Amino acid sequence: MRGEAKAEPTKISASRGLVDWLATHRISIALTSYQTGQLMLIGALPRGSLSVYQRNFVRAMGLCADAQRIYLSAIAQVWRLDNVLKQGQVANKQFDRLYVPRNAQTTGDLDIHEIAVGEGGSVVFVNTKYSCLATLDPVHSFKPLWRPRFIGNLAPEDRCHLNGLAMRDGRPKFVTAVSRSDVVDGWRERRHEGGVIIDVETNRIVTEDLSMPHSPRLANGKLWVLDSGRGYLCRVDEASGKIERVAFCPGFLRGLSFWRHFALVATSLPRDSSFRGLELDDNIKARDGEPRCGAFIVDTRNGDILHWIRFDGAVRELFDAAFIPGVRAPMCVGLASPEFRTLITMPDDGGAPFAGDAED
Repeated sequence: MRGEAKAEPTKISASRGLVDWLATHRISIALTSYQTGQLMLIGALPRGSLSVYQRNFVRAMGLCADAQRIYLSAIAQVWRLDNVLKQGQVANKQFDRLYVPRNAQTTGDLDIHEIAVGEGGSVVFVNTKYSCLATLDPVHSFKPLWRPRFIGNLAPEDRCHLNGLAMRDGRPKFVTAVSRSDVVDGWRERRHEGGVIIDVETNRIVTEDLSMPHSPRLANGKLWVLDSGRGYLCRVDEASGKIERVAFCPGFLRGLSFWRHFALVATSLPRDSSFRGLELDDNIKARDGEPRCGAFIVDTRNGDILHWIRFDGAVRELFDAAFIPGVRAPMCVGLASPEFRTLITMPDDGGAPFAGDAED
């Protein structure tokens, strides 16, 4: 495994056709793990091997990525990482994107879960500690944008465990919460049922029939969500709240991304009382399976799992996941690496990063 982590080794395995699938579609994958504090960039190298490029960001969680920029929430900052390669350039003779940390907005520890880019490039995030949606402020830790109607006031109490965000036309449209609790840490007693999707524009509860829901998304004209406490990727009818189970993945689901009709779903191993004792346990046993930490590529037309990547060892939990279309093999400069100090680029320098390691 590339990168900075030196602790317990992690064994990485993948489905036989994953590298070819990534290369054929010219797409890569980004994953975060707050348990190990890592951003992982996964792609296909020119010679046909899998690249897993890992860099350390303490408590890496929310992720928003495209071919030129990554936003990442960490323990006390929101990081912006920018690609510094020009079209046709490669770094270290094999990577077609080089993401460099260019900005860090200090927020303090807000337990930021999911993050998105809104109208005008503004950053919108789920401020889980304060049970609200928020944006960045040039002076203060955050600027509140919205809170559920059942939350009486803003306080650092993680009352309902607001955790997921779906955007529509650059504006927040749906959020997920584990419960409608308005008492400190009250969601923990509501893990088995009562998980909600809320329409941000109307404050309407779309459904409350989920177990620890995460990662609402709008894709292909449909509302999607992870019914994490049960292990299902689901479609939800926005009007009626009817839930349709599309695919089962063996693990605690968090992190969802779409590209065309494919879904990328991340799973974690059971950890403690927050994850254990859920219907998910019985659903895995009924299939004679074991929970996995990894990511699955699902064909949403039929629910088939096409490909997977699995982590065994140090990495036991993942949080967010993103497809990065148009990128074959991404890499990232780490905060503790020498390149963080020595890599200097200019808009029109015409040169290549890493003093000759990049080539046209």
